[in-house]
Amino acid sequence: MFAAYAARIDRDQPLSGLELGERPEPQARPGWTTVNVKAASLNHHDLWSLRGVGLGEESLPMILGCDAAGIDEDGNEVVLHSVIGQSGHGVGPKEPRSILTERYQGTFAEKVTVPSWNLLPKPKELSFQEAACLPTAWLTAYRMLFTNAGVRPGDSVLVQGAGGGVATAAIVLGAAAGLRMLATSRDEAKRARAVELGAESAYEPGERLPRRVDAVIETVGAATWSHSVKSLTPGGTLVISGATSGPNPKAAELNRIFFLELKVVGSTMGGKDELEDLLSFCAARGVRPVIDSVLPLDRAREGFEKMAGGDLFGKVVLTV
Repeated sequence: MFAAYAARIDRDQPLSGLELGERPEPQARPGWTTVNVKAASLNHHDLWSLRGVGLGEESLPMILGCDAAGIDEDGNEVVLHSVIGQSGHGVGPKEPRSILTERYQGTFAEKVTVPSWNLLPKPKELSFQEAACLPTAWLTAYRMLFTNAGVRPGDSVLVQGAGGGVATAAIVLGAAAGLRMLATSRDEAKRARAVELGAESAYEPGERLPRRVDAVIETVGAATWSHSVKSLTPGGTLVISGATSGPNPKAAELNRIFFLELKVVGSTMGGKDELEDLLSFCAARGVRPVIDSVLPLDRAREGFEKMAGGDLFGKVVLTV
C-alpha cells in the first residue's frame, strides 16, 4: 500500500527523512481493527517524529500520521482516537500509553490498524476530512479549555500563536462555547482571520492587552511565556501543551506566579470520552475544523513543507 513514512531521523533537516512509497499492509492482530483511511491530518507531532522525538531508529521505517477518519472492517464510518494503550485495550498490561507512530504504524497510508477500542463513530454531520482534524490538535484544545483551564461562558481567554492547529481550534471552540477569546500572531492576516473565526480581538505577540484574562492557551513556549504570565488576572490559569519556539524562556516569571497565585497546568492530548464529547459538540453546534488545505496522499511532502514553514492557518489534510 502507498504511504508517507519516516525512513531516517534527521534532527536538523527532518524532511530529508520523509519518504513516499509502498509499505506492507497492516497485519491482523487480536483486539485490533483495520481501517481503510479516507482522510488524515498533519500535526507537529509528525515533524517531531522525523527529528527523532518519541521515535527511535530501531522503529524505522515508521508510517507517520496520528489522526484519521475512514471505514472499518464492518463498513462503519469511524474516527480514530490516537492514544494507544490508555485503557489497556489491545496492548499488554504493562505497556505505557503512547501516541500512534511512537510504537505503531500510523495513518498516512491506505490502511491503518488500531485497537478496536480506539474507534468512535463518525458523526454524519462531519465529512471525513473534517473528522480527521479532530483527534489530536482539536482534542488537545478541547481538553485545554474545558478540562484544564477552569473557565466558563463569559470568561476571557488569550490564545497565543493564532494559525497553529491547537490555537485555531481553541479560538473556534471557545467562541462557540461563549468564552471571550483574544489571540496573538506575528502575521496581520492571521490576526484578521482569528477575529473572523470568533476572537473578539487579536494582537501582536507581546502587545499589552486592554484587560487581563482568566486563562491563557499556550503552545508557543519560550517566545510568549512572559507575555502569557503577565496577561493573567490574579488566580488565573496558564495551560500549556507545547513549546514550538523552545522550552526554556528567558524569564520564568516565578515571582509573579506565586504572588498572584497563578496556576500553570500541563495538558497533553485528551481521553476517548473527551473526543466523543468533542465530536458531539461539533455536530450539535455546527462547529467545523478550520482546514488550511487538502492534498492527496502522494503530495504529502507539500503539506509537511507548509507546516514546517508555518505558512498555514488551520489543518493540512491528506486524502486517500
